[in-house]
Amino acid sequence: MNVIIIGAGIMGTTFATLAKELAPNLDITILERLDGAGAGNSWAFNNAGTGHEANCELNYTPVDEEVIAVEKALKIHAQFNVAKQFWAYLVEKGAIKDPQTFIHQTKHCTIVSEPSIEQLKLRFKEMSAHHFFEHMRYSEDFEEIKSWIPYTMEGRPSHEKMAATVIETGTDVNFGALTEQMAAHAVNDLGVKIEYGTHVKRVHRSPAGTWLVETESKESAIQYKGDVLFVGAGGGAFPILKRSHLPFRSRYTGFPVGGRFLQAPISEEQAKHYSAKTYGKAKVGAPPMSVPHLDLRLVDGQYYLLFGPFASFKPLLEKGRGFLDYLGSIRPHDIPSLLSVALEHFPLVKYLVSETFKGKQSMFEELESFAPGLSKKFDWKPIQAGQRVQIIKDGDLQMGTEIVVSPEESFGTLLGASPGASVSPEVMLRCLEQLLPTILTKDEARKKMKEMFPEDDLDKLINNPDRYREIRDAVNKRLGITQPEA
Repeated sequence: MNVIIIGAGIMGTTFATLAKELAPNLDITILERLDGAGAGNSWAFNNAGTGHEANCELNYTPVDEEVIAVEKALKIHAQFNVAKQFWAYLVEKGAIKDPQTFIHQTKHCTIVSEPSIEQLKLRFKEMSAHHFFEHMRYSEDFEEIKSWIPYTMEGRPSHEKMAATVIETGTDVNFGALTEQMAAHAVNDLGVKIEYGTHVKRVHRSPAGTWLVETESKESAIQYKGDVLFVGAGGGAFPILKRSHLPFRSRYTGFPVGGRFLQAPISEEQAKHYSAKTYGKAKVGAPPMSVPHLDLRLVDGQYYLLFGPFASFKPLLEKGRGFLDYLGSIRPHDIPSLLSVALEHFPLVKYLVSETFKGKQSMFEELESFAPGLSKKFDWKPIQAGQRVQIIKDGDLQMGTEIVVSPEESFGTLLGASPGASVSPEVMLRCLEQLLPTILTKDEARKKMKEMFPEDDLDKLINNPDRYREIRDAVNKRLGITQPEA
């Protein structure tokens, strides 16, 4: 069977690696527009590098009056545990030589000021009662919080009332480095083919049922044929879906959201002083991806602080692509959905447009509000983050991700952006189950599945504390993540 994958980012590369591990006889080709794997949204500074497991992100635990909903947080945490199982497998088999090349232990903290303290306290009470978050700590003590996240507290007056939570076993993940190493393993060890510098222009299905993928590569037109087509091209998945002629394509269109960060290089000593990702509370009307956070990053041996994101509205499908690409992805039937979202979510659109024109001084003011005195402590510069394209489905704006598979199971794609790369192995496993279900029926594949994913049942991880702890401790040890002594 021939499988064509569009996009060599974290999603497409993970899908190819999983499929080839489970079914070595598959003929898999990845088509990538850029010159390397993980060079798009997966690249280190096109995202914040947070290993999202709902430790610190308030938007994963929405509040309705005095009720905290934790179901989304539990699912995301379980998905990340499944992701770590796969990454630990890659380390154990030698596909990744050293986990420190892509994952580092970093505290995950949440900090709020007085109006939100009771909400954070309630969140802590609900979450710490579950075994996923049993090591979470809460404090309103100024000095204790400062010991956790000094750069957010050192310039603050000690009488300012704040509250924070911390989990010591959070992670910073370089998804670009992870994707590069996974792609090398897929090519060199598994026999996957990757064609770089290849721009997909059109896809359509032949009368015989084969997918025909029309591409341009170095000004040459090349056609690829596949029995199964998976599109993991980020925002670029939307125009490909539109050109597929699949009947459900008219249900979806894309809502692009850009972003910027402030970035500052720091020394190893300064990194040891502040080893955390600290999330605050989003502004009213801001999208979930605009929750302010101050992150320690380690990229190619250099430590950085990253603050942001500062959202923007840019009608682009992906960073590095032009407005005409986005315009070309819109069909007449998309216009009512776009207008409906613009009207229904006008405060969001207004917020994104205003953020687009925010200057460096305004960015510094937000940093000062989050961490007083920090804007003058380091040499900060604005950088452009990756482009996210959220889903508009049946006229409604959605902030999550969705696997879309055609009824005959020959076309699959992943639309949306959050939580994205952090849960890519679990999401791609589910996509594989829908798109290539027959490969999972063989004894060899089931045995390999248990090697890669000792426990991929999210409900069991959520509801069985002993099983979860067994898996957590094993994969954390393999990945170099240690639980500090109490």
